[in-house]
Amino acid sequence: MSEERAFWLAWSRVAGVGAILQKRIYLQFGSLKAAWAATPEELFEVDGIGKQSAIAICKSRNQLKPDQLFNEYKSQNFLTPADPDYPRILFEIPDPPPTLFYRGQLQVLRDFDRAIAIVGTRNPSEYGRRWTRKLSTTLATNGFTVISGLADGIDAEAHQSCVKVGGKTIAVLGTGVDLVYPHKNRQLYTQILETGLALSEYPAGTQPDRRHFPQRNRIVAGLSRAMIVTEAPEKSGALITANLANDYGRDVYAVPGSLDNPNAIGCLDLIHKGAQIILGETKFLEMIGNIPALDSVRHPEIESILADLEPSLSTVLKIIHTIAQQSDHAAVPFDLIVQTAEMPTASVSSSLMQLELLGFVTQVPGMRYQIA
Repeated sequence: MSEERAFWLAWSRVAGVGAILQKRIYLQFGSLKAAWAATPEELFEVDGIGKQSAIAICKSRNQLKPDQLFNEYKSQNFLTPADPDYPRILFEIPDPPPTLFYRGQLQVLRDFDRAIAIVGTRNPSEYGRRWTRKLSTTLATNGFTVISGLADGIDAEAHQSCVKVGGKTIAVLGTGVDLVYPHKNRQLYTQILETGLALSEYPAGTQPDRRHFPQRNRIVAGLSRAMIVTEAPEKSGALITANLANDYGRDVYAVPGSLDNPNAIGCLDLIHKGAQIILGETKFLEMIGNIPALDSVRHPEIESILADLEPSLSTVLKIIHTIAQQSDHAAVPFDLIVQTAEMPTASVSSSLMQLELLGFVTQVPGMRYQIA
């Protein structure tokens, strides 16, 4: 067990520490295990923590035992930012979930480069349902992963269309992953798990709560490379999710509808504000194909950089660059770097530290390193 996993879980249970603050604490100390021993004075240095809240956080923290808490949850499948499979695209948002409980096919989560969210109203017209089915089917048959929230209406249509063609889909829940809400989607949920994945930041047994669903929406937006709104009224949770996606730098697409349809007004307003209009499946595929792959970033200047570095630094940097280009992930685990370099662990660690100081690599959760 990675000790850092236990501390991601433990910090998420500290009173007064939400997802935003937890990420800030991690970035301040470089490790949540190290932050666990921090004094109130040291926590006060974290942006957003005042003197009184630092004292209160320490008091709450000292009542928890990370190992004991971890053992309570070890029977459940979950990821933390300390795990290699935790999507780094999700960790980039301001408030990444500290825990992701899951059921289904975890490998689906690894293909986040081609993950597209589809959201919309719970009461769609036949037009909205039809275009949701068309777009979801098109994405699934072309190798994309479809993300939605398993709600009634557009969400269910998106998941169902994906399942029908054997595609990959991710359902992000506002309950524990052992509960299905609404209940009538239970059969669909079972079908999703066969080829896809269910995710939630809430542990098993968590019942539906109106506060959980807006929180769920940020995960839908954070996991996706782009978002489609197929039909939504003027005031809609789908529009909130689309705005989050826009804030996170994701492309937002909308299906145009009739001015006579109240459920189309939200999409028309998104288009008016700059969302890209969808004019058909073929045209949309061309548009979506222009999104740059996360892991296809090339570093043409790498050879000149390597030539200017001392041998140990050059070796380690070249290993990170080479493995990142050959694998599905841009970040390379520390253990793999040591194994490939055939250098003493201390030497690799020292080289990585120097490369970080020089600005050539950055460390990401899970003791992984990537080209800066």
